[in-house]
Amino acid sequence: MSRVWTEQPIHVLDFEGSLASGILEYGVVTVLGARIVAAQTRLCRATGRVRPEDSAVHGLREDDLAACAPFASEWEYFASLRERGPLAAHYAGVENSLLKSVWPYPRMSPDFARPGEQVAEWGPWLDTARLSAQFFPQLRSGRLENLIADCGLQAGLDALAAVHCPPERRRYHAALYDALAGACLLVRLAAEPASADKSLGWLLAMSTLDPEKRAALQQSKLF
Repeated sequence: MSRVWTEQPIHVLDFEGSLASGILEYGVVTVLGARIVAAQTRLCRATGRVRPEDSAVHGLREDDLAACAPFASEWEYFASLRERGPLAAHYAGVENSLLKSVWPYPRMSPDFARPGEQVAEWGPWLDTARLSAQFFPQLRSGRLENLIADCGLQAGLDALAAVHCPPERRRYHAALYDALAGACLLVRLAAEPASADKSLGWLLAMSTLDPEKRAALQQSKLF
């Protein structure tokens, strides 16, 4: 019988930056057993121009990042994350594109949609935006801050940020703060009767809107 999805480590990612500037900041939060068990973040040197309008959103300026190591130096960390559990993000296509712009493929890693198989892909991803739209359709929008507020999670998120985030990065559009917000949504899903006892393969299938990809996942050995 397939394991419940909460028994598998899941790594919630958020990046600040763009394809033009490169990844300027990352945040990673690991969720296991409906609990946040680890968190990591750092700033990264820009590999391209940081536009003023982007800095106005995420609060990061090119000059302030000049002494930081580039994101590309984190290969071993991110490859090992992918080996230990599936990756997750809010609107995961953005994080997937940024990650692939640095490393098109990870090492051969477990295919968490098909136990026992290996794959050299960063996905399939868990997408907290897609999952929230299906399980909380009454909420006003898929914007991360709106979902957190409407689910009553803001106070809990701020308490987590006080523990894990640098003081100046305890805000939306800061990488670890947004990753913590996504992790809070995953923990909230673990309390929903409609999703709490489902398999990881089922949750991965529900994270994609592509009917062909969803059908392929639903034919895996987890179902």
